[in-house]
Amino acid sequence: MMPSSRSVPATTPRSRTAKASHVCSPAIDLAEAAAFRRKLHAWFRKHSRDLPWRTTRDPYRVLVSELMLQQTQVSRVLDYYQRFLDRFPDLSTLATARPKRVMEAWEGLGYYARARNLHKLARHVTSEQAGVIPAEPARLRELPGVGAYTAGAVASFAYERRAALVDTNVARVLNRVFAPALAPKSGPGLKALWAIAEQLLPRTGKQTWTHNQALMELGALVCSARAPKCGVCPVRSACRSRARFE
Repeated sequence: MMPSSRSVPATTPRSRTAKASHVCSPAIDLAEAAAFRRKLHAWFRKHSRDLPWRTTRDPYRVLVSELMLQQTQVSRVLDYYQRFLDRFPDLSTLATARPKRVMEAWEGLGYYARARNLHKLARHVTSEQAGVIPAEPARLRELPGVGAYTAGAVASFAYERRAALVDTNVARVLNRVFAPALAPKSGPGLKALWAIAEQLLPRTGKQTWTHNQALMELGALVCSARAPKCGVCPVRSACRSRARFE
């Protein structure tokens, strides 16, 4: 079974230095962050999976993939993604579709609120925003069904904006490598992990596309929840949790 892709934490920090309940994110110096990115990106270029949503910068297609991947295995989404786009190739087609047709196309994928929100989003963007999906995370979060993670994903993957994202895979990687003392499922812990994600961002949006994809891929393929493959991890030398698993 392929690893789950997008179990999405819901809490984000208000700033890079966010604090909550006396939990702070550790400071990561520039040299450490640069070394982490360099090793991570090199690994991703060699080992990343060939997934269809990685070949597009179309915000609609990116959004469809991100909503499908929430709480759902990659292997299952692969069965639905292109079929859905064949029926609804663009935002306007989806916006004018009957709700029943949208739900039929989603049938079997589960978590049907995602399909309803996607349909609402398409209608809202078509009628209120001239059919243009926003590029900025703050504006994306105003759309139906779009939380902090999805906003960061669409901003960085479709528009190549310098935007952080934290899903369950990313939270696991950042927690283990940089802050093993944090409780990642707590509100304060999750805010601290978002702050770490912000500190690690590359300088440019184009690099951010690779960086965010690589973080998620590392969590999915190497730094897994139950059996992390520390021996092949590209950032093991920097990992504060390495001794726990080796």
